[in-house]
Amino acid sequence: MNQHAKRRYQAGITAEAERAERLRPKEPKLPTAPLATPQEGTLTYEITEEEAGQRLDRALAARAETESLALSRTRIRALIEEGQVRVAGKSISDAGTKVKAGQIIEIDVPAAAPAEPQAENIPLDVVFEDEHLIIINKPAGLVVHPASGHETGTLVNALIAHCGDSLSGIGGVRRPGIVHRIDKDTSGLLVVAKTDAAHQGLSNLFADHGRTLSLTRAYRAFVWGRMDRRAGHINAPIARHPHNREKMAVSHHESAREAITHWDAQEIFGTGPGAVTLVGCELETGRTHQIRVHMAHIGHPLLADAVYGAGFKTKAAHLGEATKAVLAKLGSRQALHAARLGFEHPVTGEELMFESPLPADLTALIEALRADCAP
Repeated sequence: MNQHAKRRYQAGITAEAERAERLRPKEPKLPTAPLATPQEGTLTYEITEEEAGQRLDRALAARAETESLALSRTRIRALIEEGQVRVAGKSISDAGTKVKAGQIIEIDVPAAAPAEPQAENIPLDVVFEDEHLIIINKPAGLVVHPASGHETGTLVNALIAHCGDSLSGIGGVRRPGIVHRIDKDTSGLLVVAKTDAAHQGLSNLFADHGRTLSLTRAYRAFVWGRMDRRAGHINAPIARHPHNREKMAVSHHESAREAITHWDAQEIFGTGPGAVTLVGCELETGRTHQIRVHMAHIGHPLLADAVYGAGFKTKAAHLGEATKAVLAKLGSRQALHAARLGFEHPVTGEELMFESPLPADLTALIEALRADCAP
């Protein structure tokens, strides 16, 4: 860690003050009506004097919000472009059309289109499921969303098969709504929307990062070295790496986005160059690879992280024999697990909290570290 990074790191607030701030009760929220996914059919509105002069898409999005319907402005624009919106009986394709008082607006809400990715019968560890959302305990090695090089065998393919007709359509397509992701080689808890209403509510929740709304995301990570404090936080913006587009990096470029990680040292194993710390991390923001980038930034990359901890491979030689054997089995699976996920249900308002114990491979790692450190 360079001197600039070290000064930023050491300038963090004390562990006690930080914990107190994180535990400080949030301002109470005004109750809001739960969103509802609009049913297939036609919605009819009459433009009021107050709405006159507004853009068509803006007026309809505001009306949907007033009526607690899960019709985002983006979704409404798509329906307009598809010819599904009529003004005074005439189809309109321009979302910027100004509306007039007394005009009757009709929106045809079509049935959800079939899912585009193929359904695949992949076993899932379902922690919770209702008609609106599903919580999955994702294993390491499972890609969340189809992409180039991973068109099949993903969590989305598995969810389409598992949920079937209970998917009511996200943005007009019968598919699961991914509002946050965890890396392929990270294990743990992930929430996915099954309806437009849940998708819109969860999207707002994760965009807020738990600052004013109810959201908890806690991870457990095994990192190289002994932490020199009991707890702290890392406030360092993250952007795409300037030379390697597959990596992220701490950056002060104008494209960098705020990134804040709170951490606490839960258990320390060994001394010297082979020391390892089990760290708990809570996210205040949700950037790609955030924990991996931040821990590497302060000089404590994750064990088995070939992308951000490549320079620490030689440290494995200082580990005990049991730990070496387990670490070799991890391969490129970074030692990171999404252990706790809590939030307010976007439709029912129920407070939900889920916990996932360390999976077998990371349980074996902690047992090996303890065994090698035993007197």
